[in-house]
Amino acid sequence: MDLGGWLRSLGLGQYEAAFRENAIDDTVLPNLTAEDLKDLGVDIVGHRRKLLDAIAALRADASAKALPATDITAKDTAERRQVTVMFSDLVGSTALSARMDPEDLREVISAYQKCVAETVRRFGGFVARYLGDGVLVYFGYPHAHEDDAERAVRAGLELIAAVAGLKTCAPLQVRVGIATGLVVVGHLIPSGESEERGIVGETPNLAARLQSIAEPNMVVIAESTRRLLGSFFQLDDLGTRSLKGIGGPVRAWAALRASSVEGRFEALHATDLTALVGREEESELLLRRWSKAKTGEGQVVLLTGEAGIGKSRLAVALVERLVGEPYTRLRYFCSPQHTNSALYPIIGQMEHASGLAHDDTPQARLDKLNAVLEQTSTSIEDAALFAQMLSLPNDGRYPLLELTPQQRRQKTLEALTAQAAKLATQHPVLMIFEDSHWADPTSLELLSRTVDRIKTVPALLIVTFRPEFKAPWAENSHVTSVTLNRLGKGEVTALIACLVGNKELPADVMAEILERTDGIPLFVEEMTKAVLEAESEGAARRTVGAVPSPALAVPASLHASLMARLDRLGPTKEVAQIGSAIGREFSHVLLASVGRKSEAELGSALDR
Repeated sequence: MDLGGWLRSLGLGQYEAAFRENAIDDTVLPNLTAEDLKDLGVDIVGHRRKLLDAIAALRADASAKALPATDITAKDTAERRQVTVMFSDLVGSTALSARMDPEDLREVISAYQKCVAETVRRFGGFVARYLGDGVLVYFGYPHAHEDDAERAVRAGLELIAAVAGLKTCAPLQVRVGIATGLVVVGHLIPSGESEERGIVGETPNLAARLQSIAEPNMVVIAESTRRLLGSFFQLDDLGTRSLKGIGGPVRAWAALRASSVEGRFEALHATDLTALVGREEESELLLRRWSKAKTGEGQVVLLTGEAGIGKSRLAVALVERLVGEPYTRLRYFCSPQHTNSALYPIIGQMEHASGLAHDDTPQARLDKLNAVLEQTSTSIEDAALFAQMLSLPNDGRYPLLELTPQQRRQKTLEALTAQAAKLATQHPVLMIFEDSHWADPTSLELLSRTVDRIKTVPALLIVTFRPEFKAPWAENSHVTSVTLNRLGKGEVTALIACLVGNKELPADVMAEILERTDGIPLFVEEMTKAVLEAESEGAARRTVGAVPSPALAVPASLHASLMARLDRLGPTKEVAQIGSAIGREFSHVLLASVGRKSEAELGSALDR
């Protein structure tokens, strides 16, 4: 950024020397306050106001650019996609404006907006617009994630805590409303004018209306969002409400806090576990590796396959078959929201094993941790490392370890590896490390140590991941690689039969499900459930896509996952969209004619 040019464009070039002498650059500039400007020698009130206005504009622009680069430009046409919209509003802003100096109020609003932008950014959201003390946020645009609804609720809950912690002249509270739905999204104002990326549809209005019925420091979500959350959160049913501008009564829920559910699979599927179909060979292989591991020859199984193919379901099936058998189970869950949080899956496992609750006192949390560690006679030094890893205060029961950060990291990894080996001296250990494609670097280092150590330990380690992750352990003699393929037609039919029970689907509906799900178990499950929820055969036919709009063919539970896949394609996404508009089958010549791509571009896109 040309700092001098920016100041001169405001007619305030005389302050350039003071800014440079005080090391003000483009990273510091957006955070300057009125007090900072006074320290820089900006004593004229009019000049300060002009600078604060320009700085606020910089912050708003920065929030819009903070997400990963997107290819969206003014020439892009609008597209239909599922988006989760969050609307947050500052409580009591009118009263604040009545009793505060305008300059002080601006600082409060600015701090609040910055807090929203930073919180939302951490969860992959996009600040679409600042509306005074209200902020409109999109999750699922311009980049979709398969867990956008979950991300939005987590961001809303964290925002409440973050705003409450702001150091302002008055305590602040917020209300948050969240809704999910199909919208048309893109540039709403033509190129050459003030461009604005926005959404057309009821969802933003619904989010704003839900915000209006929230109590201070409350997150209220729509039924459409709740259906995508599984049991990730503790919710309070607020019943149905009549909301201005929304047709018909709306069921609303208050999101209270994150639940203590063990992992993603349990949160989304534990209450309605589908039968395991077409995985007999893989299931038997896991049992054989388990039997061998119990003799003291530790085994590792690398279980890979695309999203929805059934990796977690296969691991759960092994657990089901071991009921009644004495063993210790350790499950670790990586998260797409914590790919840079050191040891996130290990911390989660230890918190779950210790039974830590959100309302536990620090003393109670330490007591629970100690109770678990005593089972393996953990040394007091290792216990101190684990307590620090869990961010628990040292109340005097542990020694103060004088270690550098690097030393602490290495000793923690050594202690964790030794802990698993100690557990194996009591009973065989089954370790399941889920979704390692989302693992943070430190957890991957621990995983590598565990793979090496496990060879002489009565333990089986199952590592699940998607094809884009390249596991570095496949060449080890005690490691077995298993790739899960898509189900065949007969297996899909059997899975549908398990799902429908005594009901019978029309033959053409069955055929549509078979064709559209391409043998991916999760897609089969969600599509079939959507059909079963339809109120009539005609509605069922519409659910599987026997109408012009392709969006009706995809259950809401799959929209985010599919859109995330498309967004990851980059420029290739346009070719996929053109193909989808033509149909499931098309010639190379037709695609080239419609897409107007060079042979090289088209070939590269099709190879993906």
